[in-house]
Amino acid sequence: MQPKSKLKYTLMASVMAISTLAGSAFAQDSRIDKVTPVTDEMLLSPADGDWLMWRRTYDGWGYSPLDQINKENVGDLELAWAWGMSPGGRTQETPLVHDGVIYIQNSTHLIQALDGSTGNLIWEYQHELPDDVNPNGVRSKSIYEDMLIVSTRDGHLIALDTKTGQLIWDQQVVNYNQGFAFSSGSIITNGVIIQGTTGCSNAQPGGCFFTGHDVHTGAEIWRVHTIARGDTPEGNSWNGIPLESRHGGSAWIAGSYDPDQNLFFAGVGQPYPWIAEINGLLPESADPSVTNNALYTNATLAIDVNTGELQWYHQYLPNDSLDLDYVYERILVELPFKGEDRQMVITSGKIGIVEALDRVTGEWLWAHETVPQNVVLEIDPDTGAKTINPDIVPHIGETTYNCPADPGGRAWQATSYSPRTQTLYMPTVEFCSNTTPQPLDPGEIYVSGGRATFARVPTADSDGNIGQVRAINLADQSDSWMYRQYAPVTSSTLPTGGGLVFVGTLDRRLIAFDDATGDVLWRSGALSNALESFPISYSVDGKQYIAIVANWASGLGRLASLTPDIQLPPSNPATLYVFALPD
Repeated sequence: MQPKSKLKYTLMASVMAISTLAGSAFAQDSRIDKVTPVTDEMLLSPADGDWLMWRRTYDGWGYSPLDQINKENVGDLELAWAWGMSPGGRTQETPLVHDGVIYIQNSTHLIQALDGSTGNLIWEYQHELPDDVNPNGVRSKSIYEDMLIVSTRDGHLIALDTKTGQLIWDQQVVNYNQGFAFSSGSIITNGVIIQGTTGCSNAQPGGCFFTGHDVHTGAEIWRVHTIARGDTPEGNSWNGIPLESRHGGSAWIAGSYDPDQNLFFAGVGQPYPWIAEINGLLPESADPSVTNNALYTNATLAIDVNTGELQWYHQYLPNDSLDLDYVYERILVELPFKGEDRQMVITSGKIGIVEALDRVTGEWLWAHETVPQNVVLEIDPDTGAKTINPDIVPHIGETTYNCPADPGGRAWQATSYSPRTQTLYMPTVEFCSNTTPQPLDPGEIYVSGGRATFARVPTADSDGNIGQVRAINLADQSDSWMYRQYAPVTSSTLPTGGGLVFVGTLDRRLIAFDDATGDVLWRSGALSNALESFPISYSVDGKQYIAIVANWASGLGRLASLTPDIQLPPSNPATLYVFALPD
């Protein structure tokens, strides 16, 4: 029987009452007392100083309009405060901020509310994980009305009171004993919590799914499976494999929302195991009624928020054998294309090719390549269909050389978009891989994993600079600038209204760039750990802050073989760092 979530919240008013910091206590009481309910209108148009969801706004931009910290004064940026988090585990954390209160989730599922100006603890709540669930954090959370909605690694959605941390409701959605989990949080639209599920690489038949839930109870309203089924062209795209043998299609990154269409846009991961000769997608079936595209893997899904009806889909990379999934953020913009303004949904997969669709019709519009790659030989300029290099498709008993491979030329760190420059800011890494399948033994049943070994090596013409930030003008699909360095870039990018772009790196630095030129305007000293998280900006009492979590072991450790001289603390500390201009 699973342990129940145990309430462990502390109102700091009582703690501070017996301390010498009475003044701080009163300030904190006032801060939490003034937290207002988050309305639908706030989510549609948040206050400049708030960060209310994973990428701040429904369009997925990850952009802060705050401009107090700008190109002229960023050189004066200094540490305002820091907060030690639970060490060990994984946490690709995105702090949320509302009315000056910052909400964070530790890898241990300790949820905390801090005063955004001082870092003082206001309350905390411990969600008790079962002993057999690893203490890995979840990337994001959601806020609605007076509730903080938290997704957990053991498959629960929980709602906490934003002022007190008290548990309001707890809904178990999936069974962690079957391998299912949540690794990213939800977004909330029209009173519906939309949550994606992962863990279906653990041989769960039929893949993963998105679910819609009532925000006041957590009750499930609808479910959309990410692996197609039934006697339809989509259901017959699995090479004749029965549903119980179809694996993968993880929905492990939160999506975006278009309020005009009431549509949710999100990505789906790749098939499992990765190697097509192991998962059954090769050799191709002779049955003319089936294909081996493996829908809806590596696709964008457009889902009606209230009904769960799938309006359209687009698949970017059919029959993926190299773990090059297209699960990441979806950025919604309206920009010109061939002389006409188009409502676009833009994303890129691990292969690093940025692609745009018309988000009303699902029509493919354009592609822009970034990192060196040898997987795609050409892209049809009208349909986006890709011609795959046959030399890179892994076969049992052979080793192939491919660029890139897992964890991707771009990984889970989100790209971001600035309306100031109409530019996408993309963290990338350059590398290749010698890829070798790990076949099942005769009679062995698949139970989990990708069944491939990636021996990562630099690109053939590498200049030694593994990490980059790329700036791509989305209005004309041109490259604006590129920054290169030895250490991999390990956080998402954060553009701001002050003309800056922030990003964190494996060698423990936070960097600020000029958004127009790519010039480095500021660099922090070495922090406690690598910066594998999603930076944000917020304001309290008119003062702007930049916040980022330092941590390691969140998937990009697979690149450590390329930079073995970059040493990180073995204890894997996690720390929330907050920077500001001096008073």
